Amino acid sequence: MGIGTNPDYAGAIAATLDWWRDAGVDMAFEDEPRSWLPPADADARHPPQIESRRREPQPQAPAAPPPLPDTLETFQAWWMTAPELDGGRCTGRVPPRGAASPELMVIACAPESEDRELLLSGPEGRLVDAFIGACGLAEGQVYRASTLPCHAPGTDWSPQANQIVSHALIQHVSLVRPKRLLVLGFVILPLLGHDSPQAAAVSLTFNHEGATVPLLAVRRVPAASSQARWKSALWQAWLDWTA
Repeated sequence: MGIGTNPDYAGAIAATLDWWRDAGVDMAFEDEPRSWLPPADADARHPPQIESRRREPQPQAPAAPPPLPDTLETFQAWWMTAPELDGGRCTGRVPPRGAASPELMVIACAPESEDRELLLSGPEGRLVDAFIGACGLAEGQVYRASTLPCHAPGTDWSPQANQIVSHALIQHVSLVRPKRLLVLGFVILPLLGHDSPQAAAVSLTFNHEGATVPLLAVRRVPAASSQARWKSALWQAWLDWTA
C-alpha cells in the first residue's frame, strides 16, 4: 500500500502542519542551505552592462616643427612669405637687415608701425641707432632682426602660441652667428628658452647645438617719458656686460 493512500498517515502530516502553523511557523529551516529552485540563467536574464560612455580622445603628441631653410639667404626669403609665421593674417612684412657673423645681433619684438622696407626705422630704431653709435659699432657690424615679421599689436607671446615663431627665431640666430645678442623685450626670452626676469636688464647666454652666444636682454623701449631711465639701465648693463 502506498503512503498517498493511507488516510491515517496523511492525517498525521496534516495535523503536524496545522500545529506549527498555529504556532506561527510557516517555513522550514535547516542548518545547511539548500537551493529549492533550479539555477537561473543569469546571463540571459541580466545581460552584462556595456560601457556606454564615450572614450575621451587621447592627447596627441605635438607635431614636429617644419624644416626651416638652412642658409641665411634662403631663410630671409622664407621669412617674407611663410604663412606659418602668422597664419596668413599679417601683411606688411619687413625684412631683417645686416650680414652674417656680426659683432652684434639686435632682436626686437616686431617691426615698428612706421616701418615699411627698413626694419627699426621709427622712434625705437632711432634709440637703438644712437646706442649702437655710442658703443662704437659701425653699421656693418650690426644685424637687426625682429621676432615677428610684421607689426602686430596685441600678440599672445606665450611659448605655446608661438612654437613655430620660437623655432624660426632660434634658427635665425643660428644662421646669423653673431658674437653677441641684444634682445629688446623680455617677452622674447621664453621663445629662446629663458624665463622672463624681474630686473631692468639681465645677462644670459644663447645655447643651441653646441654654440654659446652672450645675450643681454632689456625691457622694451618705453614711452618717451621713461626713456631716460631705460637708456641709463641699458648703458650700465652694456658696460657690465662688455667689461
